[in-house]
Parts: sequence; structure tokens; C-alpha cells
Amino acid sequence: MEPAFTWAEFGLLHGWAIATAAVVAAGCALVGTLLVVRRMSLLGDAISHAVLPGIVLAVLAGGRPGGGFVLVGAVAAALVTVLLVQTLRREGGLAEDSGTGVVFTTLFAVGVVLATALAGRIDLDPGCILYGILELVPFDTVSVAGVDVPRAFLTGVIVLGVVAACLAATWKEQVFTAFDADAARALGLPVAAATVMLLVATALVTVASFEAVGAIIVVTMLVVPAATAELLVRRLPATAALAVGIGVAAAILGYLAAWRLDVSAAGMIAVVLGIFYAAATVAAPDDGAIARLAARMALAWRIACEDALAVLWRAEESPAAAPGSAGGWMRWLVLAWLAATGRVARDRGPPRLTAPGRAEAETVVRSHRLWEAWLGRHVDLPLDHLHPPAEWIEHHLGAEVRGRIEADVGAEVSDPHGRAIPREPSQPDA
Repeated sequence: MEPAFTWAEFGLLHGWAIATAAVVAAGCALVGTLLVVRRMSLLGDAISHAVLPGIVLAVLAGGRPGGGFVLVGAVAAALVTVLLVQTLRREGGLAEDSGTGVVFTTLFAVGVVLATALAGRIDLDPGCILYGILELVPFDTVSVAGVDVPRAFLTGVIVLGVVAACLAATWKEQVFTAFDADAARALGLPVAAATVMLLVATALVTVASFEAVGAIIVVTMLVVPAATAELLVRRLPATAALAVGIGVAAAILGYLAAWRLDVSAAGMIAVVLGIFYAAATVAAPDDGAIARLAARMALAWRIACEDALAVLWRAEESPAAAPGSAGGWMRWLVLAWLAATGRVARDRGPPRLTAPGRAEAETVVRSHRLWEAWLGRHVDLPLDHLHPPAEWIEHHLGAEVRGRIEADVGAEVSDPHGRAIPREPSQPDA
């Protein structure tokens, strides 16, 4: 029988681990926001893997994982990564994404080989490098003001503070460089320095995250919170704040889920982040699947209503072409809506247009026939091939475009079929 759970036990064994995961996630999300906005996610992936040789060599030279010497080694490895990528692009003609893939996989492999070859001489477990040891973080502590604080948590807090302060001090340069590097360079802003600072920040949060979540999960923490936030908001400060919130929430929920399910905490945090991203792709207000489906349905409904109005208008123009009563439930539903919105009258006899409905129908028919007139003049199409493209475009032409088409086709008052082109509501009849 399992021992009874107490909150004191939870606080001692899991509270610090959750706090460490949250701090690490916040730092990664903050830096990852700029990486995602600048479309440098792959370079962030490269740095998070390519710093491994620098970490191994620093530990071999006497540094401690998470210590200052190891941070210096990781930053040096990150800068070497960027230098090698740029050299391959400039001297070898290799595309940047290809060069990045070559460099980071090679350096990461070198780091793994060094870590395994030197396993007896350094305190660096290759498994921990890959997957982290978040559950054991509370057992490696240092004393701060008489309180035992996990070393990984302290490192994460320091790195988060340094990174946040540096990015805040260079925020204008970072934003300008992210959205228009050429303009920033023309204005004399230190684009190269801003980029180097971002890469150094990436190396710092990566190394601070190694002990907790490992090299694989840190990539998820760098990219997924920012990518999720980018789907939900548009302004960069809001994106950064939301990314940090998403990362922290995933760290907390992922750890709790891993504790209950007895699985890897770092892996479960990545799973929760994936769930958050999947939910955002569905529920995002502008680009989500629900929003896109709603937009398509709204467009289809508008087209159905406009088509029904145009049919009634053409029936008034040529009674012989009046539609029958067939059409099924969809036509009945459309006509019911048009009647409810005052565009069609259905009091007695067949449906007929009201004044607002007639004006809207004339706009649709005008768009259709103007486009047919333009196609008849500029495109070598048979007469019977003009209708299908005009039937699609009639729902997408605004007043300005109709005016430009009318100016192009001249004073024509009929389409290629000889049917009159209705005037704009503000125009006098010809």
C-alpha cells in the first residue's frame, strides 16, 4: 500500500521541481518568441544541440553543470555554431537551413561522443543531457540566506533575470530587426549586435535548461509556447507575455500529470505543450480551424443569398426566366432568411424583391456583367465560357474595382450577351 500523501511531502519533493520547470519554461518562451518571430526556430534548435561539446569540454576543464564556466563554454559553442553556418553559406554555397542542419547534427554528435568517451572522467550523464533529471533537481541544493535552494532553480532564475534585462534594454532593436532587418540596418541600428545578443540568450536559457529537461525538450520549450501564442495574439509584447504564460502553465500541468502517471516529467511537459498548440490551431480567433470553417460557411451563406437575389432580379428582368418552386430545403431556408431581413417579400404569390433586396441584387448582377464585358474585351474566350468565371467573381468585386472595370470597358451598357448592365445605385440611369 502506498504511503499517504501529505502536502508537506509534496512541497519538499515536488514544489522545487515545479518551480524549476516554470522558471526554465519562462526563459525559453521569452527567447523563443523572438526566434519564432524572426523565423530562426531552426537556429534555436541548432544552438540547443550544438552547445553540447562546449558543455562537455567545460565540465572536463573543471566546470560544474549549470555553473558559470559551463555557461561560458556553451555560449562559445553557440557562437561557433553560427559562425560555421554562415561560413558554409558564404563559402560553400549551402542554403542556411541546410547548413544549420549539417552543423548542429555534427556538433551534437561530437558532444555525445565526447560525453560517452569521457564518462569516467566527468560528472555528466548522457541520458540526463538528452532527457534531463527534473525529478531529482530538489536533491542538488545550495544554501541561499540559510535556505536550501536547488542549484538548477537558482541558475534558471539568474539566467531568466539576465535574459529579461538584456532583451528589455534592447527591445526596440530586437523588434525592428525581427520585422525589417534591412530598414533597421539603414537606420543605423546595431542589427548584428542584436542578433548576437539573441543567440547568446538562446545559449544561456538552453544551458540553464539542460539539467532540468535535457537537450530534446528544450527545443519544444523554445518553439512551441511562442508558436502557440503567435496563433492567438498579434502584437509582439502580448505574444511574449502569453508565450511565457503558456510555458509556465505547461510546466506545472505537465509535471503534475507526470507525477500522477509516473512518467517522465520533461516528456509530459512537452506533451502538454503539444496539446496547447493543437488547441490553438483549432480555437485561434483568426487562423484557427473553427474560425476558418466559420469564415467559409459565412462566405457560402452570403453567396447563396446573393445568388438567390440575383435570380429574382433576373426573373423581373425576363419573366420567362423566372425560377420554379423547386430548390429544396436550402432554397427555402435562404428565402426565409432574406424575407426575415427585409430583402424579399413573401406575402402573396412567389417571392419578390423589396427595395433593399433589389439594390443588393443589382450590385451582384452588375459585378457579373461588368466582368463578362471585361473578359469579352481582353480574354480570348468563347461567349459561352464567360459565365462561369463571372459567376464566381461577382461575389468578390467592390465598388472601387467595379468602377475601374467600367472605366476600362468604356461606355458599354450591355454585356457580351447583349443584356443590360445595371448602374451603381448612386449613378443615374443611362
